[in-house]
Amino acid sequence: MWRKAWSVLPPNATAQDRRDIIDRISAEQRKPLPPGIEARIMVARHGLRTVRVVVFRRTQNDPAPCHIYMHGGGFVQGSPETHDEIAVGIVARTGQTVVSIDYSLAPERPFPAAVLDCEAAIYWVFETADDLGIRRDAVSVGGDSAGANLAAVMALVFRDRPQKLKGQLLFYPVVDTDTGRPSYSRNANGPIITTEGVRQTWAAYCGSDDLRDKSALIAPLRAANHRRLPPAFVAVAENDPLVDEGLAYAELLERSGVPVALRTGEGLIHGYLRAMQYSQAVRREFEAACNWLSQLYAV
Repeated sequence: MWRKAWSVLPPNATAQDRRDIIDRISAEQRKPLPPGIEARIMVARHGLRTVRVVVFRRTQNDPAPCHIYMHGGGFVQGSPETHDEIAVGIVARTGQTVVSIDYSLAPERPFPAAVLDCEAAIYWVFETADDLGIRRDAVSVGGDSAGANLAAVMALVFRDRPQKLKGQLLFYPVVDTDTGRPSYSRNANGPIITTEGVRQTWAAYCGSDDLRDKSALIAPLRAANHRRLPPAFVAVAENDPLVDEGLAYAELLERSGVPVALRTGEGLIHGYLRAMQYSQAVRREFEAACNWLSQLYAV
């Protein structure tokens, strides 16, 4: 189904061409919101930055934990709407409010625009927590693929700030710019993403090879240290070019004293959350993630 949907992509496709296709795929898959869950489009403002967000929550007014989600899409495509099944699923299974960030996309707005957007949105969540019905003592971050990169970066950025993040949920994360690991050869042709596609993604997001190799805000695996980061849920996929770096990041976090729940995703592929309605194996992985989120705040 995925291959068929993308087969219409022009040979010299622009970023907007790709966005149009994923928007259409997502619209065709979208289901109505379940009873008792609402989605509200809002503008997060912090300093000089304004960021569109979508707040998914139960319609009850009790203060709830908050999960701040960053969608995947290789830094060049995607939105809260293309990944709303994930956000809605988290709300339905955990009762937590999900704030999904519509961060800046490359190549029109390359690094560090997305990082600054996510940082501003997190500040806004803490600043407006009372109005949003959010518990300031129960805020986590998460994302898939490129969104998991941004979530891992946010865990580093806020490590020593008063706004404490309680967990980081990372689905098949891209956390390094090195495409020389064995899985990049073993799974070079996907499915869903390819090794060459990952290289093109990095070029669109940050351009300069020198910048790619040096900044932990691009490649969180390369941070000087990973101590005192919030607990992590790391879910990789066996048949994914990114699997080796995801496993390396989970191992590095554990060596740094960070509690890690690792899901190795046997038999699964990159982007598997898009197949939630078709695959029992995917639903099991998602349930495990939601259970982990719930247990972050278990008494």
